Amino acid sequence: MTKGFPFGLGTALITPFDENGAIDYEALKRLLNIQLQGGVDYIVVLGTTGETATLSEEEQAQVRTFIANYTRHANLPLVLGLGGNNTAAVIAKITALKEELTANYKAILSVCPYYNKPSQEGLFQHFCAIADASPIPVILYNVPGRTGVNLLPETAMRIYNARPNQVIGIKEASGNLEQIKKLITLAQSTNLHVISGDDGLTADIMQAGGTGLISVLSNAYPKEAAQLVHNADKALQQQLEPLIALLFKEGNPAGIKTVLTKKGVISNCLRLPLVPNSVQVQAAIAECISQ
Repeated sequence: MTKGFPFGLGTALITPFDENGAIDYEALKRLLNIQLQGGVDYIVVLGTTGETATLSEEEQAQVRTFIANYTRHANLPLVLGLGGNNTAAVIAKITALKEELTANYKAILSVCPYYNKPSQEGLFQHFCAIADASPIPVILYNVPGRTGVNLLPETAMRIYNARPNQVIGIKEASGNLEQIKKLITLAQSTNLHVISGDDGLTADIMQAGGTGLISVLSNAYPKEAAQLVHNADKALQQQLEPLIALLFKEGNPAGIKTVLTKKGVISNCLRLPLVPNSVQVQAAIAECISQ
């Protein structure tokens, strides 16, 4: 694998849209340049922050191709968001993309199945099946606030121990610091990377032994996010707390799209059912980033 991966800072990349709702590739270039110049360690393509659920299969293929081609010269590792709540369908997609995955990606980021709320045994079997099907390593993604199910530390370790050559990490976005610390303790003597999925907890997780961050903030502030990760900078985390809280006040990626709009990188457009921040939150973000 590329040196440093999956350590350090990964950006959960947004998808810019124009006023007509189409993907804005000129804005995507500007966004990618910010990442390349900001020193991120890798990019997560078509994750939740990318509004992937609202993209057609054709649009997803176009975004994958565009980003892979645009970043190839930089040798920047890419991770592809590839998960779902139908195990057979996820495996079918992995199989269909096998050559593309092998050529362009270092890992897939696979979210816990959502809505149908599997048991811990169901989660174990789901991820083992995905690991068996994938030609590249797998990073698990635990985000109970979105999925309705919590991947417990013991289950995460059970998955890793069953597939140690295929499962390389877990993006932990449970928001439960004690649970994350327990997982870090269980993973200490293994090669399982515990990656923060929460900008606001990153310094705490890094100080506890985590190995990185998959960040929303770094879409606009990669240098600050990198400092947060690489230095486990608690003072910086406290300084950024008001902005981070505003980023998620009305859902993600509405907040970060407001920031990027204020910075002139993108248009403030989302696809339904998501909508831009309210006027009040946009004003609060504008005040926060001007200080």
